[in-house]
Amino acid sequence: MDNISEQLLRALLQTSGRGTFSEDDLLGIIGNSEKNKKAYQLCDGMKNQGEIAKLAKIDSGNFSRSLTKWEEAGIVFKIGAVAETRPLHIYPLSKEAFKKEKK
Repeated sequence: MDNISEQLLRALLQTSGRGTFSEDDLLGIIGNSEKNKKAYQLCDGMKNQGEIAKLAKIDSGNFSRSLTKWEEAGIVFKIGAVAETRPLHIYPLSKEAFKKEKK
């Protein structure tokens, strides 16, 4: 896929995602821990699951379960070839989301 098409598809996904899930909705699904927020933020479609877990300093098993939960909720999608899938979030969290404390 060419770069322009990919950018347009990402823009459409983010626009429809924002119309479907508020940031508070996302935080309710992701959880309010800094590690979970960082892991979600790293789901940018450029890194594989193992890379994200390592960068977010989350146990790979725990991250796998979180990722499954996020996929089932419709806030993360796997893109790429089957053996090389990369998680892609519907839209990134704002800086303010990282400032919010646990409820």
